[in-house]
Amino acid sequence: MTAAKTSRVSARAVIIDLDGTLLDTAADLAAATNLMMLELGREPLPQATVASYIGKGVEVLVHRALGGSLDARVDHDLHARGHDAFMRHYQVENGRHSRPYDGVVDGLAAMRAKGLRLACVTNKPQSFTDPLLERFGLAQAFELIVGGDALPRRKPDPMPMLHVAQRFEIDPPEIVAIGDSLNDALAARAAGMPVFAVPYGYNEGRDVRTLDVDAVFDSLLSAAHHIDLSD
Repeated sequence: MTAAKTSRVSARAVIIDLDGTLLDTAADLAAATNLMMLELGREPLPQATVASYIGKGVEVLVHRALGGSLDARVDHDLHARGHDAFMRHYQVENGRHSRPYDGVVDGLAAMRAKGLRLACVTNKPQSFTDPLLERFGLAQAFELIVGGDALPRRKPDPMPMLHVAQRFEIDPPEIVAIGDSLNDALAARAAGMPVFAVPYGYNEGRDVRTLDVDAVFDSLLSAAHHIDLSD
């Protein structure tokens, strides 16, 4: 564990990211991305490259893959064809090669045992999020699951975080967010929530320890040990 501001918080609920925090999904995303690339007559990409493109949702992933950089934006017609191909292929690949990170199952159980309410907030479309969490037996841990297309705006906008606070009827400072990327940190900070990070995810290829977070923990289980239930 590396502490940034405080390594212990009191909370009534926890919001947890999916890709790169709960599940290692890079292999599935890379498979769908490369099937898309081949369908459009492009060269496939290394999995590490696709992993560095993960974090801002499918639309941005398609732009980055087809354009070849984090800031790439391709023309509308090419993007539409790519998006359609990716969605078709990912429908098949979703969950095939994914796995929970170490400490995820025990970490969720430890949080629930403390009486913390749990929500999953992700930029992955809801139609992929729900079956993926079900596939790995994680869905039942969460009282609320918010996909990237469930609301008008997604992370790094604070809207989905504040949506959870409203649904739970809990003030944002009493909800701790846990993620692996700048998107998670920005959304949590903008919502007025404390934020923890895990170092094993994607974060667009950057070191998570450079983010504005309260602490970095090596697992969800370790993070759970540093969250106390508010009175």
